[in-house]
Amino acid sequence: MSAALVVAGIVAGILYWRRASSPKLTDKDTIVLADFANTTGDPVFDDTLKQALSIGLRQSPFLSLLSEAEAQATLKLMGRPANERFTHQVASEICQRTGSAAVLEGSISNLGSQYIISLQASNCQSGNILAQEQTQADKKEDVIKALGEAITGLRPKLGESLATVQRTDVPLIQASTSSLEALKAFSLGAKANSSQEASAAEPYFKRAIELDPNFATAHSALGGIYATDFQEPGLAAEHFRRAYELRDRVSESEKFEITMSYYAFATGEVEKAIHTAQSWAQAFPRNAAPHGNIGYMSAYIGKYEEEVKESSEAIRLAPEIGAWYANLMEGYIALNRLDEAKAVYQRSLDKKLEYQFLHDDRYDIAFLENDPNEMDRQLAAVAAKPGLEDILFAAESDTSAYHGRLDKARQLTARAVKSSLDNGEKETAALYLMSSALREAEFGNVARARDEVKRALATVSTRDVQTLAAITLARCGDAARARAITDELQKQHPVNTILNHYWFPVVRGYIELHGSHPDAAVTILEEASPFDLAFPNPEYSEGGTLYPVYVRGQAYLALHQGKEAAAEFQKFIDHRTIVSNYPLASLARLGIARAYTLQGDTAKARTAYQDFFALWKDADPDIPILKQAKVEYAKLQ
Repeated sequence: MSAALVVAGIVAGILYWRRASSPKLTDKDTIVLADFANTTGDPVFDDTLKQALSIGLRQSPFLSLLSEAEAQATLKLMGRPANERFTHQVASEICQRTGSAAVLEGSISNLGSQYIISLQASNCQSGNILAQEQTQADKKEDVIKALGEAITGLRPKLGESLATVQRTDVPLIQASTSSLEALKAFSLGAKANSSQEASAAEPYFKRAIELDPNFATAHSALGGIYATDFQEPGLAAEHFRRAYELRDRVSESEKFEITMSYYAFATGEVEKAIHTAQSWAQAFPRNAAPHGNIGYMSAYIGKYEEEVKESSEAIRLAPEIGAWYANLMEGYIALNRLDEAKAVYQRSLDKKLEYQFLHDDRYDIAFLENDPNEMDRQLAAVAAKPGLEDILFAAESDTSAYHGRLDKARQLTARAVKSSLDNGEKETAALYLMSSALREAEFGNVARARDEVKRALATVSTRDVQTLAAITLARCGDAARARAITDELQKQHPVNTILNHYWFPVVRGYIELHGSHPDAAVTILEEASPFDLAFPNPEYSEGGTLYPVYVRGQAYLALHQGKEAAAEFQKFIDHRTIVSNYPLASLARLGIARAYTLQGDTAKARTAYQDFFALWKDADPDIPILKQAKVEYAKLQ
């Protein structure tokens, strides 16, 4: 054998040894996706194939991808522009900075009329190649299918067991879409959404669905931003229902997410949604999303310790998602752990995260700590920002109403409504109107409350808007209309947890109360007692409302059971961090005063009235419930 051949054999042996001995990935490692190198000259492949690669790899419970949000945050720390391409060099630096294990890059090129798709994973510290895969597509329409085959071949080479690959592998063309144009639109939406720009993502997801109406993942993504970013639950339910119908077309992980969202937002079966998310977390232990979803859904049924636990785990797994920080803050606030909530907010600031409810939650803390300067700072922080300012306008409206400044509350609600409509959020605007209508009813302005119900229903008549309309009409004494709306809603949503076990008892309790059957109201409201302290949908204010508690207290007053009434109204004070600035919290002080009057304890009644008047010292003088309270107080003198 010649010396040259010996040397070549040695080199080949070394290269083989390096590749064969390169350690595979473990279930503790994270992969950074580089952008696809596209030399075809066809822009439809730009971003699209990287998104398809991400969809394919996320089928794996073994592999973990660095989130786009964390990658973008790291890029910012590197001093690079947000639109910088993730070349091998950039992705490798991100990989090293984040403690990830490998960079996975792909390429697509032409070979005559065919397309060659290549994937290569390399250790970002040593540069050693960990795995490679290459396929070809005979025509453009087959590229996604070919990429899926390459992903299937690559997964076991990265260390995943063949059994897991076989169990979870869904053809990429089925898990995503056969339309390259639809996938490109989806990829642009996903990129916008990862940059926390839901309003920018919406038209891309819509476009993806127009191009492929059976694109289940696009329906799910659009439902997600309607549910959590835009507060448009009616539209969210519509897209989650469609995604659920198409769930057999998606990967196992996506099926968990779609099923969970369907239960949470379409049927309203909160317990089933939480159970599905728990199964999702067990099957995909490295995915933050199920933990984050368990967190916020736990708040729906008043399990705030669980919200804190699961939101903390979501942050550990995905520390660049602003929603998880907001949910964790809300759990801490409900548990009266305000210092910890403020620390979470500071962490979100340090990471330069932006999420609309972070400002709302910090405003809430400032209210509870009687810090008007911080409340003003949070209002200023969202000024003139669509999708943000309306939430703080609504919060400030509640604060004004809490203190009896009803005219100012009305002005702020009008601003919240206008901002929402300007941003295309009709259901959000209608919910603000319904919140105002319900407030007017509780304050005694029945005619105005009915007018606002009419206006809200004319804006949009979704499930959540109708629910609040039924409560308001029942409070106004319009039993027939309230009962008709509630009966129809119950037919349409027979298994909805919150409607059937929280809001419907409130409506029917008020109907019985106005029908001079307070004992029946108390009996009906027993159904809601497990959820008294919950933070339920519709989410038209920050925190819980304790509405069943308030109506139960009113029923006990009507029964002349002062002790029992006082105990109900006292819950608003004992759980002030749950109810926060919701106007019922101040009206509960008046309820306590009336309860002490029934007990014949004039001294305590007088003090309770004075506490209420102190809260309403700057109140508008013509509010009916205030005028009535003053008459009652005068009789104690």
